[in-house]
Amino acid sequence: MRIVKWILGIVLTVLVVGLLGFFIFAPGIAERDMNVVVEHDPYPVTAEGAAFHDTLLIGDWHADTLLWKRDPLERSDRGHVDIPRLIEGNVTLQVFTAVTKSPSGQNYEENSAETFDNITLLAVGQLWPPRTWNSLLERALYQAQRLRDAANRSGGHLRLIRTEKDLDAVLALRDAGEEVVGGVLGIEGAHPLEGEIANLDRLEAAGYRLIGLHHFFDNELGGSLHGVGDAGLTDFGRQVVKEVAARGMILDLAHSSPQVARDVIEMTDMPLVVSHTGIRSHCDTKRNYPDDLMHAIAATGGVIGIGYWEDVTCDDSPLGVARTIEAAIDLVGEDHVALGSDYDGTVTTGFDTAELAALTQAMLDIGLTEAQIRKVAGGNMVRVLRDRLN
Repeated sequence: MRIVKWILGIVLTVLVVGLLGFFIFAPGIAERDMNVVVEHDPYPVTAEGAAFHDTLLIGDWHADTLLWKRDPLERSDRGHVDIPRLIEGNVTLQVFTAVTKSPSGQNYEENSAETFDNITLLAVGQLWPPRTWNSLLERALYQAQRLRDAANRSGGHLRLIRTEKDLDAVLALRDAGEEVVGGVLGIEGAHPLEGEIANLDRLEAAGYRLIGLHHFFDNELGGSLHGVGDAGLTDFGRQVVKEVAARGMILDLAHSSPQVARDVIEMTDMPLVVSHTGIRSHCDTKRNYPDDLMHAIAATGGVIGIGYWEDVTCDDSPLGVARTIEAAIDLVGEDHVALGSDYDGTVTTGFDTAELAALTQAMLDIGLTEAQIRKVAGGNMVRVLRDRLN
């Protein structure tokens, strides 16, 4: 009997150690495989290019950093974004977007909302609070809490932007030479509303100011770009769009179906955003809206955020991203192009946020003017934020 107890004790110990190892190491291992920066030699940046880069106001419409088990205040050797790397890259404004559901086997062509959800496994594996394990709303609230907690611990280096006054304060600090990043909370898909318009109150109170309607699957609001068919807005979707417009929030069309985008354009009078994307005529993929739809979105006074990964640019090098930006300017005009990296969004990129001077250098090298680069880097983003934030 003693031997049996001894064996059972050993087995139990091994199981406990194994589980501890899983919860400690597995999330980091998973992220290393999902948020990759390709190995590369240092990108050449001239002294003039570096000096110009340091004068830019830079903003990024999309990063999924809050999804991962690492402290955004600590410089990491994995992923693409954290506060030290944002400061090194001279980024002033960063939208931190909460991902709450992701279908197993997700792809750009067609996904079902009924397939296994990857974020459930990630929430359990990263030891998120149990309330998040079966609630999309709680996952969104938890990620907002993570950003607020980080801001409170940052010694002023990270500040949450909820209002135009908050935006002005961050810009004034940067003008005074302070190392500070303004964080804007965004939702990647409005399914955390869980079909209840009252939950928009909770998301707004938590700090969310940018609302994306869809992610990789159709939801209660209507069709996804990657869902089944090209469904437009549902009655609930129209209700949400009206509320977003009335509350001074920003509406993000990334991942929505083309019909949803057209429905939104028809029923609103505000600048719309496609936070992370490419240009179809430059990189022919379903992930990028048709050019005529991009024209219509730009005509609202909105902006197109250019992503940094190969699926939307067809070339993830700094030069490749710069050429996508050039194509976007040629298509919709310099007043309607911005940056939308999709950093930490399970994508492979050619550079992380600390290396953004290489993108500035590439834009200079292909002949974009300094005035154009200033608009793309952050000027156009600030205009839209000022238009929408109260």
